[in-house]
Amino acid sequence: MVRYLRAANVKDGTLDLTDVQSMNFTPAEQGIFALRPGDVLVSEGSGSLSSVGASAAWRGELDGMICFQNTLLRLRPRAGVEGRYLEWWARSAFGSGLFASIASGANIYHLGAERVRALPISLPPLEEQRRIADFLDIEVGKINTLTAKKRRLLSLLEEKIDSRVLEHIGTSQLVEDESGTPTLPIRRLLSKRNRPPRIDTEVVTAFRDGQVTARSLRRTDGYTLSATTEAQGQYVEPGDVVIHGLDGFAGAIGASEAAGNCSVVYHVCTPRNDGNSLFLGRLLRILATSGYLGLFAVSTRERAVDFRNWDLFGRIRIPDVPLRDQQEISGWISSARPFRVAVEESNALTDERRQALITAAVTGQIDVSTASGRGIEE
Repeated sequence: MVRYLRAANVKDGTLDLTDVQSMNFTPAEQGIFALRPGDVLVSEGSGSLSSVGASAAWRGELDGMICFQNTLLRLRPRAGVEGRYLEWWARSAFGSGLFASIASGANIYHLGAERVRALPISLPPLEEQRRIADFLDIEVGKINTLTAKKRRLLSLLEEKIDSRVLEHIGTSQLVEDESGTPTLPIRRLLSKRNRPPRIDTEVVTAFRDGQVTARSLRRTDGYTLSATTEAQGQYVEPGDVVIHGLDGFAGAIGASEAAGNCSVVYHVCTPRNDGNSLFLGRLLRILATSGYLGLFAVSTRERAVDFRNWDLFGRIRIPDVPLRDQQEISGWISSARPFRVAVEESNALTDERRQALITAAVTGQIDVSTASGRGIEE
């Protein structure tokens, strides 16, 4: 049994090593698929053209032999090629759409080793390759640091909101008990709706980070939109509490920011007794991601919990938080939304500038010996 990397471990420019699996590799296979520090791994296939070809370099982050699965392509520099330059070239090929331009397939897009091998690569002298790699290491590092700081500020704000919700969860026994915050069944706090779908409207999705919004306002990658123009599913209004029946366990719960149709696998609810939808959506999400709601599931599937049965789900007891506290926490959630949007828009623009800088440096559009700092200033 040997640990190996697969497409899920490769992000644009980074390796996610939180879930590295193992399988059997014969000695001969180990000789073929073993990784060396400096190898560049490229995602060979994806359900989205914008995701196919994401790449990252293996730097020996884990001890022992590590292999790679055939869902990845391995680029290994030949003599006369700086490994870091090859890494930046692969990122340029991904971000500029070069990899996407050679992908084939319908629902799943594949690059193919032969097509990647045939791609032309601008190869300046070795010393110039090293200068380009040094320049991008520094300038892209600065950009990544700024992006991370903005995300951290947003994360701190979200943590503050969650801590206030957790105060009420912490004082509740979450069972029938006389002490602490009282509890009520979910169906006493939320009413399930079943509105007919509407024609020519948005598709609303509950994402695992707790945002519920129209796909057009966020992204459509990874989703297959229906080709029919007929209304399907059920209608969602802004402010509805939306709970994904299968992905709710992972955080796909929240108050909808948009109107549109969603799948029947969702529970679409409105608060009872003047309850606040922003607060209740956040409360349910925290109870789901903490594993509490999953304790009441009657059946499970791999890496999921089945919440689709409303009769059972609605009986789960949750804290009955005073309306005044609900309104206070709701105000914080509302104030965080514009900041989140601003961070997302800023980082999206930063991503575009970073990619433009990488491509310009790799293709020789800029002279890296005189371009220091342009990644930040522009």
